[in-house]
Amino acid sequence: MTRDDVARLAGTSTAVVSYVINNGPRPVAPATRERVLGAIKELGYRPDRVAQAMASRRTDLIGMIVPDARQPFFAEMAHAVEQAAAERGKMVLVGNSDYRDEREVHYLRAFLGMRVSGLILVSQGMSERAASEIEAWDARVVLLHERPEAIDDVAVVTDDIGGAQLATRHLLEHGHAYVACIGGIENTPSVGDPVADHVEGWRRAMLESGRSVEGRLIEAPYNRYDAYRVALEVLARPDRPTAIFCATDDQAIGVLRAARELRIDVPGELAVAGFDDVKEAALTDPPLTTVASDRPAMARAAVDLVLDDGLRVAGSRRERLKQFPSALVVRRSCGCEPRS
Repeated sequence: MTRDDVARLAGTSTAVVSYVINNGPRPVAPATRERVLGAIKELGYRPDRVAQAMASRRTDLIGMIVPDARQPFFAEMAHAVEQAAAERGKMVLVGNSDYRDEREVHYLRAFLGMRVSGLILVSQGMSERAASEIEAWDARVVLLHERPEAIDDVAVVTDDIGGAQLATRHLLEHGHAYVACIGGIENTPSVGDPVADHVEGWRRAMLESGRSVEGRLIEAPYNRYDAYRVALEVLARPDRPTAIFCATDDQAIGVLRAARELRIDVPGELAVAGFDDVKEAALTDPPLTTVASDRPAMARAAVDLVLDDGLRVAGSRRERLKQFPSALVVRRSCGCEPRS
């Protein structure tokens, strides 16, 4: 069955059939729409998405590249993007870069070659190769979760520095001599990367309170398993810290596991806070104090930016660079009593 068959049965033009299928760009009278939908159902017509993509040079797909979808934060963000895209009639393809430039470039080429409507990129640090690939394809790209240095400043981010300051100040208010920080790894980008901003927020809170940060930043991968191994070493020292701020909730979950194994009471002997407020943070023992952002709203903003050409190109910097506030979620791992 073809679109011509639907038009003949419904007594309309093929253009009207197209307007009904694509919800525009022109309105269709309700009675005419019902005739077209009835013809589609009777004939069992299914639109040829490949042909549509060839004609429009775009598909109904949005590509999304994340560092590691196994990490709860990226999994929850990808799910939020998928829901927001569905509201706009789009589907999402997800690729994992594994924090490697070559994998990120691989997915950029693959998704752009599929003529996706746009790309939402959670990058571990925009490489020159990736930027060149985007420029060569003249692609619609929105950075998510990372402050941009390129791509016309089109991005959706949260207040990473401010959120980390909130968490660190809160731990200091519990009377600890200092707060140690489990940050990123040695090659974590120093500019624009959320983990780098979390470390910067911790640093600012420590310095504004008159405390030194010397020797109190601990490098660890972002996942809970490697952070657990690092925490075992740190917490076994005689001069172990009494409070730790972790750049990610995954790291904080690893710290809680190490503390339990070493029979260190949390929060009695060790206070812990994280960043991201993944769903598991409320289920740890004790529940994890952390920093939250509005992921559904960020996902909707990213999808809107990647699909709305006018806003991406002509919008002001404030419209194209959307920053969402961070909020401290207080639970028992910091030493506070549980709240109702």
